[in-house]
Amino acid sequence: MSGFARWWTETAAAVSDVLGLGWLLLILVVLATAIALLWSHWSRLRRPQLRFRRRRPTAEPETTVEPLLDDAEPDALPDLPAATFVSRADRFAAQGQWAEAVRERLRAVVRLLVDRKVIEHHPGWTVTELASAAGRNAPATDQPLAAAGTVFSDIWYGEKAANEDDDTTMKRLAAEVDRAVSGGRVPASRRGGS
Repeated sequence: MSGFARWWTETAAAVSDVLGLGWLLLILVVLATAIALLWSHWSRLRRPQLRFRRRRPTAEPETTVEPLLDDAEPDALPDLPAATFVSRADRFAAQGQWAEAVRERLRAVVRLLVDRKVIEHHPGWTVTELASAAGRNAPATDQPLAAAGTVFSDIWYGEKAANEDDDTTMKRLAAEVDRAVSGGRVPASRRGGS
């Protein structure tokens, strides 16, 4: 018998005399498990890895609002100026992303109506609900807003393929709404859409 084998046999016999065979087996299983875990994770333990959060690449300085808009529901109205929505719509249109351009143009129109106090923003309301309220509060906006809501809904909920004509239509309807509300304010008794 080799030296190690003899030592192992004598050590195991001495420990089993003191602890009993059951405890010896339990200790051996725990020791074998610890060695197996150490062996399987050895490369990670030798070289600890530092984890850094990856930054999103930024193409333009104004993209800091992008995560807020990208995480929003299609029919939501994030709390941003109308000019931001128009700018995004123009960028989407330049890239041929017509559905996104239509969505941003409708958001811009509704934000304009909120800013001009035609309606009050109700955070739980969708842009189509807000547009309907505006049509009731400012009757001159009713027809263009209804048409804009139809274009938006056909694309985003009816799954119609959007195209450049849809974006052009939304620009025209946005201009009509702007003209309709630019002349004066809506009486306080008509605000809110409720």
